Order: sequence, then C-alpha cells, then structure tokens
Amino acid sequence: MTYRLRNVAIAVGLALVAMLLTLFYVTNYRRSVQHQQATVQVYVAARNITPGTSGSALAHNGALKSVSVTRSSVVPGAISNPSEVANLVLTQPLFAGEQVTLRRFTDVQAEGIVGQLKGPMRAVQLAGDPNQLLAGTLKAGDHVDLVANITLDSAGSTNTTTVHATRIVLRDIPVLQTNGPSSSSSAPIAQQNSVILEVSDTQVQRLFFVEKNDDWTLELRPAIDAADSPDRIDTVLTVVGTGVRG
Repeated sequence: MTYRLRNVAIAVGLALVAMLLTLFYVTNYRRSVQHQQATVQVYVAARNITPGTSGSALAHNGALKSVSVTRSSVVPGAISNPSEVANLVLTQPLFAGEQVTLRRFTDVQAEGIVGQLKGPMRAVQLAGDPNQLLAGTLKAGDHVDLVANITLDSAGSTNTTTVHATRIVLRDIPVLQTNGPSSSSSAPIAQQNSVILEVSDTQVQRLFFVEKNDDWTLELRPAIDAADSPDRIDTVLTVVGTGVRG
C-alpha cells in the first residue's frame, strides 16, 4: 500500500468512528429527553396540612391525591405511594398542590410521646405510690382502669356524716410510659413513682379530680379479650349487705 492510500484509509476510518460516536451521542440524548418527558405518578397535598399529622392519617382522610407529572418535575424524595409515610409523622407544613416528600417527615418514635397522640387525646403524668401504680408490673402499652374511693359529706340536722363510695371512674386507659422512683430522696413517697397515661381532653378532668380529692388505684386490664362488667357503685351498705340473707 502506498503512503497516499494508507492516509486515505486512516482518514476514512477516523470519519467512520466520528460518525458512529455522533450517532451514539444523538441516540442517547434522544433517549434521555424522552425519559425526562415521560410522566410518572406522585402524590401532592389536597389541602394545607399542619405539622404533627401522622402519615397513616394522611393516607386515609383524603389529604393526598395522585397526579401525573413529567419525570423532570419530580421533587427529590417525592413519594409514589402513601404507604411510604404510613409509619411517619409530618414535621413541616404541606401546602395544597405541593408534592409530598419524605424530607417533610420523621419517624413516629423519634417524636416520642407527642407522636403517639392524635385528635382529642392528651398525655398526663400521674404520680403515686408503688401499689397505686402497679410498680414493677405496669409497662408502656398496657391498659388500665382507674378505681376511686370517693368521700361524700352528708350534712344532717345535728351532725355531719362522712360517707364513702367506690367505683371505676375511667376504663381502658393506655399507658404511654412508666417511670421509676425519683432520684431525689427528699421527694414525698407518693411522688417517687409515676406513669404517663393517654386520656381524652375531658377524661383528664375526672382523673385530676380523683387524684386531688380521693384515694385511688390503677388496675391492670387483660392484654387479650378484655371485657367490662356493668358499672356499679359500692358503699358500706353494699359491701356489708351483699350476699347476706334475711
């Protein structure tokens, strides 16, 4: 092969390589554009949503809706299924039409007790002695009833008679947390143990009344198939007289 023919062959070969590289680039670019223009399903907020809302609540109350957007418009962390946030809680506000992203949520457990509260439910700390609080037995996740011995002062014409009545004033109260004895040796005995209970915003009134005015104790409910007997009130007459014939 002459020097001229060899140069021509090299030039043709380089031209073919350049053409193939150009074709490869154009094909990949076209695929990339098509990929970015393809539509995908994401979820957006159907209305303004406040922080503290659980992901499970969002998934079941119509707060989210599915929309189609181009792939290039998807916000990093956007969810494609509400189940992705089912066990999370919202930490930042979401505005209507905004894409729902994992960045706005955190783990429920990371929120502590406040992450477990919903709607009218409240957390209240109840202090008492070890017997009242079933110390050593009670644990988070248990359910209890509150039993109270209520003092009734009945004023008569010549004297005042003190009457006691006992009843279950609250039932099926979830235990959120149990606390051991206080590290302060100067704390009163009744304050050295406590539990945190989940009650409604109206149940807390009855709980607070009993705690401040009467004797009380917690009773542990069964973990499975718990049932309640009919409500009743016991006084000295029912305690002494029940079951006595004649």
